[in-house]
Amino acid sequence: MRLLLLGGTDFAGRAVAEAARDRGWDVTVFHRGEHPAPPGVTVRNGDRTEPGGLAALAEGTWDAVVDTWSAAPRIVRDSARLLAGRAERYVFVSSRSVYTWPIPAGLDEDGPVVDADPDADDTEYAADKRGAELAVLREFGDKRSLLVRAGLLLGPRENSGRLPWWLKRIALGGPLLAPAPRDTPLQYVDVRDMAVWILDALESGLSGPYDMVSAPGHTTVGELLDACVTATGAETKLVWVGPDALAEAEVSGWSDLPIWCPPGSELHDALHCGDTARARSTGLRCRPVAETVADTWAQLSAADGA
Repeated sequence: MRLLLLGGTDFAGRAVAEAARDRGWDVTVFHRGEHPAPPGVTVRNGDRTEPGGLAALAEGTWDAVVDTWSAAPRIVRDSARLLAGRAERYVFVSSRSVYTWPIPAGLDEDGPVVDADPDADDTEYAADKRGAELAVLREFGDKRSLLVRAGLLLGPRENSGRLPWWLKRIALGGPLLAPAPRDTPLQYVDVRDMAVWILDALESGLSGPYDMVSAPGHTTVGELLDACVTATGAETKLVWVGPDALAEAEVSGWSDLPIWCPPGSELHDALHCGDTARARSTGLRCRPVAETVADTWAQLSAADGA
């Protein structure tokens, strides 16, 4: 299969590029060159935020395009419009943030989404992702579009810094505040598992929206932090503090303590309680948290030693 990846050198895009290359697909990466492209792919350079920035894609045909853009929807609009006659399918890696807030526990792909404009410049994250979805649907149509609404993404090369924050802090050793209860359920997807699902979905001809994250409770806060202690080999003592005490101390979930949200809160319902039966019924398989944590630590350690 001939795959065009718009981006493809950092985190999600790179995981897709490497997985497709390893399947023997013909992979073309279009990017600005800020990060090295994965070995074994064809590279075309350009900056699609600049006038004429898509010139390197003026020629060529592909079976599928994968796009991970996260800003102005008009950028995706222009890319999709240029490629609509020369690519069979368009995959847009979107976000579960496109659903209107508050996102209740158990919400699936039929939930209401935010208002958005496919021709807009930068607005805010949810509207930008939804606007880009609308741009893809307008140019490629429902049957040729695959909308991958990612939840919490973890894994090697993570660029949002959530799992790396815990790993680096735990590696320092000593006592460490940990948000109780230990069995608070977490929902996430390893970026490599998302990449495999995307490629399988292209081979199967899937279309439409899919919430891309594990089943709720795939792991817990305790399992995640224990895995961090094991991976780093640090002599760290986790000191478990309940959500009431954390709230009294004005410690916020997600921002102050990445990944964790107070159980029962709107934030926890939105981030860790989604119904992902559609993706799981079409082949999404999520590896154990210990593997994600260990591989992320190995990558961080290698990067720090480079």
